[in-house]
Amino acid sequence: MERVEQHASFGGRQEVWTHPSEALGGPTRFGVYLPPAALAGERCPVLYWLSGLTCTEQNFITKAGVQQHAAAHGLIVVAPDTSPRGPEVPDDPAYDLGQGAGFYLDATQAPWSTHFRMETHVVHELPAWIEAHFPASDRCAISGHSMGGHGALSLALRHPGRYASVSAFAPIVAPSQVPWGQKAFAAYLGDDPAAWAAHDTVALIAQAAERLPLLVDQGEADDFLRGQLRPELLQAACADAGHPLTLRMHPGHDHSYYFIASFIGEHVAWHAQALGAASRQRV
Repeated sequence: MERVEQHASFGGRQEVWTHPSEALGGPTRFGVYLPPAALAGERCPVLYWLSGLTCTEQNFITKAGVQQHAAAHGLIVVAPDTSPRGPEVPDDPAYDLGQGAGFYLDATQAPWSTHFRMETHVVHELPAWIEAHFPASDRCAISGHSMGGHGALSLALRHPGRYASVSAFAPIVAPSQVPWGQKAFAAYLGDDPAAWAAHDTVALIAQAAERLPLLVDQGEADDFLRGQLRPELLQAACADAGHPLTLRMHPGHDHSYYFIASFIGEHVAWHAQALGAASRQRV
């Protein structure tokens, strides 16, 4: 592992690291914010953040303003890249497939299956690194935006007991039913409907082994609301299954990081409560 960035922020430190990944078959990067409590040697719970299409580890750590809130609650925040990268990694000319579009699953189809194992990376490999190299406890939560919102919700449902809480901004809730998800699932998973359903939040809700409450924020002025995101499908699935959901629709808000920055403090507080993190004064 090699640290490639560090910046003082709200009494803590924002860092970026690069390291070799067995799951992804090459080097990858992640951002990690260490709050003042972590710098003082305290083992802190971790919030994992999954970003959306075209993003890297940089988008969230530079645009969301999460550091102030993480410092106040004593949370480590980890933001991985959205896919494997490099000249040897398969890619596609379109923005919604290949590098920058990993969809947080383990691909089963060639040529993607060698490198595109983002579920293994996010759920198992990355937490093992974080807990071994940083003052992190094994208590964790997960959140994300758009493709990353899909990742946060689906991974939490697929791995009951792994996360203390889950939330999402403008998630792709039913990838099997919208163009972004259909394109990615066909490429990464093939044509088996059961394989698609196993990574589709709306499909997973009906058989969820754990009723982990979902917090979802969605902008009403989001250009992708009706064609790609479809929060009404999640609302209906949760109502049918009796799954706890807080879905908040926000007039005037779009798909951008202005939207995320407006409500990230409330999401951090939601996760801090579930993780049992005490609110702290800024150091």
